[in-house]
Amino acid sequence: MTEPYAVAVPKGYRVGVWEVREPLATGAFGSVYAARRTGESTELPRTAALKFLPTGTATPRRLTHLRELIEREIELYRRLKHPRLVRMYETLTVDDPDRPELDGATVLVLERAKGSLSALLAATPRPEAGPALLAQICEGLAQLHGAGWVHGDLKPANVLLMDDGSVRLADFNMAAELEGTHAYTPAFSTPDYTPPELLWTEIGERGRRIRPSADVWAFGVLAHLVLTDSFPLPGATPAARRDAAATYARGTDELRLSPELPDDWRRIISACLTRTHQDRVSGETLLRRVEAAAGAGHRAFRLPRLRPARHLRRTSLAAITTAAATALAALAYGISVWADGARGSGGSGSGASANVSAAAYGASELRTDRGIPPAYRLLIVETAHDCDQKDVTPVLIAAMLKVESDFDPDLADPANDEYGIARWTPRVLRWWMNEDGTPGETVPQPPFPPAESIPAMGRYLCWIAPRLHEDLPGDRRVLIATAYRRSYRTVNAAGGVPPDVRAYADRIAHYLKEYTPPDRNPP
Repeated sequence: MTEPYAVAVPKGYRVGVWEVREPLATGAFGSVYAARRTGESTELPRTAALKFLPTGTATPRRLTHLRELIEREIELYRRLKHPRLVRMYETLTVDDPDRPELDGATVLVLERAKGSLSALLAATPRPEAGPALLAQICEGLAQLHGAGWVHGDLKPANVLLMDDGSVRLADFNMAAELEGTHAYTPAFSTPDYTPPELLWTEIGERGRRIRPSADVWAFGVLAHLVLTDSFPLPGATPAARRDAAATYARGTDELRLSPELPDDWRRIISACLTRTHQDRVSGETLLRRVEAAAGAGHRAFRLPRLRPARHLRRTSLAAITTAAATALAALAYGISVWADGARGSGGSGSGASANVSAAAYGASELRTDRGIPPAYRLLIVETAHDCDQKDVTPVLIAAMLKVESDFDPDLADPANDEYGIARWTPRVLRWWMNEDGTPGETVPQPPFPPAESIPAMGRYLCWIAPRLHEDLPGDRRVLIATAYRRSYRTVNAAGGVPPDVRAYADRIAHYLKEYTPPDRNPP
């Protein structure tokens, strides 16, 4: 295994009747491996994908979070059996006291796929089979919605492609059952596929309120991407496209779809990407229109050869923008971009695309062999790049996350009123949580997901940097980190690092050196 996995399982390890083979994908908490069945069985297939979710080494808060995600996904698998949803064969629990990192882990035995839509788009932008793919994806959504569930995280990485040319929807740990008109999902999202009404929604005790119309919006974005190799909203980064979505939702800008779209698909995507959820087309109506646009023969297609991305190509950020938020919630088979293709485009028909190993992304700026969790590297790098201050770098953000929380997304320190991977105090986070610069309407309540905490940290650091006096002695990055902990006014008044946070500053300095690539460290 060349890249660190959240759950390291050696090749040949046995779980039930399954023998672990090569790794397939990984995320913040779980990892997926290919497996083959040992022994005879008339009910189980010869191959499968094993998704390992650990329990033995997690903190109490992380355990609670993991249990909720596991229970959510297992519940859907057990209750819904549809041809367009990936199948779960069984669940297992690892009983291995000699391996504490695996002992007690939950293992989902899932249907093995040939590849994912994200890998297909990386290898073949605007695939000829695009309409056929979209018809089957829409069919899966109709099956989910008809059963009273919302997917909550539809995107190319969560669409699996099977050997026979059929499509399966995957990654159901964000899925939720409707309670009337709404369901409640965890506070994770992928900005490019999140409708405007949910971009800055308040998060309650049960999570975020979501409707089936959120999946319809995501389908519209996905369809535009499949058919034109571009996103429907302009911008070179997810943050820019999120701003464009907000501007569009406010009615101050119009939706400008690619001129390359055929008329029938233009009408379909326009009906998905309405400003408000009330105006969006419903699932059944959407399915009828999509099937008509796809035409005959949409139920199967020839699957091209898919090659996993192994090395980072030199390319612009515009070519990899979809991967950052994707990696954060990567817990299920088919959603991780690390061993898959990560792709994006420059927004307005630029056509840029690339195969990217997300665990290696940013290696020229950030050491990838010093314990920085791969699931956060993309977000760390892009957060730093969103700031125009030269001292706010990926290395600084990574060093601060290490010192603040040891990269624990579920950190809780009620005595100091600090939570999450960046140790946010809720009343302070309120001022930095929104991309558009406006404070939250109410004080947010923990838990704070990394997708919210890390960009907020970047925005705060970017605001701090120019407010520190230019003549302060020492490493400017250490001073910025110290100001994050104590305020820029305190650092300016002390003429540098205040004595009572010297130990904190020293740890920041240590990890700045630890995480800087060798060719960037001074001799």
